[in-house]
Amino acid sequence: MSQNIIVSASILSADFGKIAEALQLCERSGIDRIHVDVMDGHFVPNITIGAVVTQAVRAYTKLPVATHLMIENPWDYVDAFADAGADIIIVHAECYGERRAACQVYGQYPKEVDVIDPGKILRDIRRIKAKGKQAGVTLNPGTPVTCLLPLLNDVDHILVMSVNPGFSGQKFMPSALDKIKWLRAQGFNKDIAVDGGVNAATAPGIVKAGANVLVTASYFFLSHDPKAVAEGLKSLVV
Repeated sequence: MSQNIIVSASILSADFGKIAEALQLCERSGIDRIHVDVMDGHFVPNITIGAVVTQAVRAYTKLPVATHLMIENPWDYVDAFADAGADIIIVHAECYGERRAACQVYGQYPKEVDVIDPGKILRDIRRIKAKGKQAGVTLNPGTPVTCLLPLLNDVDHILVMSVNPGFSGQKFMPSALDKIKWLRAQGFNKDIAVDGGVNAATAPGIVKAGANVLVTASYFFLSHDPKAVAEGLKSLVV
């Protein structure tokens, strides 16, 4: 497979007091997509952005906007994020199966499952598509990628988490590479994104494994030369 890399900038590491300027920086730097990390303080131990901020992001950029819903009960919010202008809506596999014993109650993280209810998540995938949006699914590092097998023909986008979600600036987990390779081995030829610890040292291996979307947060926004960061990532070829 040979295709261009898509670089998606997560505004989690942007200056929220200057969000319009941050989005303009993305456009000037050649970023392809804006990534909005939505956290509720329940699914992950942090609170960040909701539909109102997503709507503001939409107003300030023409770039595609992906919303990563790190929230409990995502089905209650699909319409709100679609109406706010998200182009891609990504839900977590861990919201569609029985949680492991160590993460079943509030305050136990990361959330992990061994199997999911494919009927339940497929209903939400189809609901997202019915709103005219791309449907994405993601999973935490401890959740086996094999649970996504029933979804591969229906989902548009798979996001492989290479850190436990909640905060930017974490170290990349190499186990993500095996998940990417497994997905490509199943014949999944749509977008595979990786989120967490993506930088100059980790990106080549991520791309070699088969991912074509690189999500960058602190590596881009905290760089002295964001444009060079974007260009370096985009120079890689799957």
